[in-house]
This record gives sequence, structure tokens and C-alpha cells, in this order.
Amino acid sequence: MEAPRPEPGRPLLNRDLSGLGTTIFSEMSELAVATGSVNLGQGFPDTDGPREVAQAAADAILAGRGNQYPPGAGIPELRQAVTAHQRRFYGLDLDPDSQVLVTTGATEAVAAALLALVEPGDEVIAFEPYYDSYAACIAMAGGVRVPVTLRAPSFRPDLDALRAAVTSRTRLILLNTPHNPTGTVFTRAELASIAELACERDLLVISDEVYEHMVFDGEHVPVCTLPGMAGRTATISSAAKTFSFTGWKIGWVTGTPAMVSAVRTTKQFLTYVSGGPFQYAIAGALALPDEYYRSVAADLEPKRDLMCDGLAAAGFEVFRPAGTFFISTDIRPLRRMTGDVTGVEFCRWLPGAAGVVAIPMRVFYDDAEAGRYLVRFAFCKRKEVLTEALTRLVAAPGQHQITV
Repeated sequence: MEAPRPEPGRPLLNRDLSGLGTTIFSEMSELAVATGSVNLGQGFPDTDGPREVAQAAADAILAGRGNQYPPGAGIPELRQAVTAHQRRFYGLDLDPDSQVLVTTGATEAVAAALLALVEPGDEVIAFEPYYDSYAACIAMAGGVRVPVTLRAPSFRPDLDALRAAVTSRTRLILLNTPHNPTGTVFTRAELASIAELACERDLLVISDEVYEHMVFDGEHVPVCTLPGMAGRTATISSAAKTFSFTGWKIGWVTGTPAMVSAVRTTKQFLTYVSGGPFQYAIAGALALPDEYYRSVAADLEPKRDLMCDGLAAAGFEVFRPAGTFFISTDIRPLRRMTGDVTGVEFCRWLPGAAGVVAIPMRVFYDDAEAGRYLVRFAFCKRKEVLTEALTRLVAAPGQHQITV
């Protein structure tokens, strides 16, 4: 009988990724299923997007369009549709053949951009709290994450802190507006200051703009439209949020030919291509009339107000978002709380006690204290689902004590 081989002499997981563990979204979604809870944690809608877009995907499959490998940069129809969208909404004139790259969602686009643009040891500035994949992607690229904290209650960017964070090792700023999870929409003046700093210190910018059509207060300004930024910005968006097809994973990167070529070099060794039939459907979706795009925010805004008012009535301190479909709250004012209960403990207690799942924002911070008591709720659900969640929160057992 062959003797057992010795265990590896060092940990299996790359040390730069140690500590990341299973994403909080998987953990909380599994808890929602196990407890029969209303899932207001992970940011996916509970209804599909436009039927004609779904039909276009089905038609493409049955017609054999995209069932085999599509072009590496994405099908021409989608690249042309992306350029038309950028011209229509932001006045940008892009070449679909050299300035657009289709990706497997925005998450892959961020990963590919960081892998392409960051050398080991380069510093990457990110506004925290941030989407958890940012930390993982920076680590995979060998970069050093440098957080600049958006602090409650306003969650506005501290531009002095941003300037102070830049060193000789800083390579780029990872920007997200409208911002997940706080719902902050960076103003034109704030973005102009960021752009001025990037030009002054010769920094690149990766701009994640997936919530671009979900603005309730203010306006969405692509940072690449500001002076000096077109040549140093990789702009990222996707179909998931705007069209409510999160499972299709169709995203894109736009920028100068040199920028897109750099990102494509890494992207081709990640997935190479994906979602062929869905690319045809999203090409049509991007051409939907203005009424559709107006409806995206118009349909979400009353849900935002319902949830903000309901969460406040249930005892949370609520920070009303200007964009996205997330609401940040502070759990400390809740009457039922005793002791020093953190947001993580609260979110693990809540499904069993109230039948509602939320996300602890602590996992989005390097600054543990800044996110210690913050909890995020997603409101991209049907109104009756949100109403049920609020009813459960108000009626939860253990109104005066959390048992953790």
C-alpha cells in the first residue's frame, strides 16, 4: 500500500488572498434560504427585466446566434450599441472597434483592469466602504489597497484625505459612483477635484459606473468627460443593474484604444468570451427609448422612500441614498438593542428573529470602527416584498434584547 503523501509545507491559498474567505453575499443568501427570510442582502431584483429583451435572448439562442464563441472583444452589435449609449447620454464619441471591450459583467471588468494596470507593490486608492470584490481584485493584481473613508452620515468624499493618501507609489484611483453601498452620488465638483489630482500626479482611474441610471438626487457625471481624464480612465458599466438581468453577466469597458487594449490583454486569459446570445439581447436593450431609462430611477425612488421611512419607524438611523438601490443604516438607536452589538452580529441574529436578511457593512471597510454598526438593505424588490420585510422588522420577537 502506498504511503500517504505529506501535506503541503505552506498554506494552499495565496497569502495575498488569505482572510477574504467566502463572500458575505453567499453567506447571507444561504442564511436567507435556511430561515425563509426576506432577502434584502444581495443586490439582485426579484423580477426580470423587459420581456422583449428576454425574448431577444431566446430568439438568438434558437437562431444559433452566439451559441459558439463570439468575438473576443464582444459582438460588433453590442460594441456599437455601447458607443451609441455613451454618445446619447454623455456626448462621448467612441470607436466601437478599438474603444469598447465586452466583459463577463462589471466584476470581471474591474478584475481585468486592475490586473492590466497594476504592478506588484503599486498602491490603489479606493473609497471605502467598497464592494468586496475590489479588495480581492487589488490583491490578485499584487497591489496595495489604500482606503479613503466615506463617513456617515453624509458619506461625502474627503478630498483632503484623498490628496494625503497619494504617494510616489500610487498608481490609480478606483472610483465608484453612484456608490455601492452608501448610495452617494459624487458631485461634479468632487469629481473635478479628483480629476485635477489624477492629472497632477499622473494617476489612472478605474471608474465603476454600473448604477449610472439609478440617480434620484443630483446627476451622474462620468469622470472621463472631465478635462484631462479621457486618456487616463477605464470606464466600466454593465447590463445587470440597468436592465435587471444580473444572471446574464454582460459588462463592458470603454476608454482610449491603448487603455482598452491593455484591459483586453488580461481579460482574454480570464474568460476569453461569454454570454454570446445575451450580448445580442443587450445590444437591443441599450437602444430602448428614453422612457425606459427614466423609468429605472422612477420605479425605484418610491421604494427607496418606503424603505427609508419604514426603517426609521422601526428604529434605525437611516441615511437616505441619492442613488443605487441600497440603503445604509446605523443599528445603534434600536430600542431592542442592549450592549455593544455589532452590525455583523445583528445581521446574523436578524434572520432567525425577524425573517429578514441584510448585509453588515463592516465587511466593506478597512476602518473597522467606521463600519462597526452599519447595515445595508437592498430595495430592488417588489413593493409587497419590501412591505412584508418592514412588517417583520417591526414585529420581530426580542424587541428589547438581541441574543448573539
